[in-house]
Amino acid sequence: MTRVLTGLALLLLSSCPAAAEERCYVTDPTGTPLNVRDSPNGRIIGTLPDGKFVSVIKKAKAANGKPWALVAELDTKERIGWVFYLYLSCS
Repeated sequence: MTRVLTGLALLLLSSCPAAAEERCYVTDPTGTPLNVRDSPNGRIIGTLPDGKFVSVIKKAKAANGKPWALVAELDTKERIGWVFYLYLSCS
């Protein structure tokens, strides 16, 4: 099913900062690289391989209630993009 999200739909996000920086790694159960998006459930801008370590900067729920995380490079803190939170394993 294809969803079209507009800027207005993104206003429906309920977001909150991560309680403390979470160190996570990608654990996508589909056997494919994890899609990185420009916004929760937005346009795909890249992928991350399974096992890649990242920092969670912010968490949000999309309008459909599914959890997303804004992630960054673990060492440099350079922003990567939004990923589906349930496909991360965090400590």
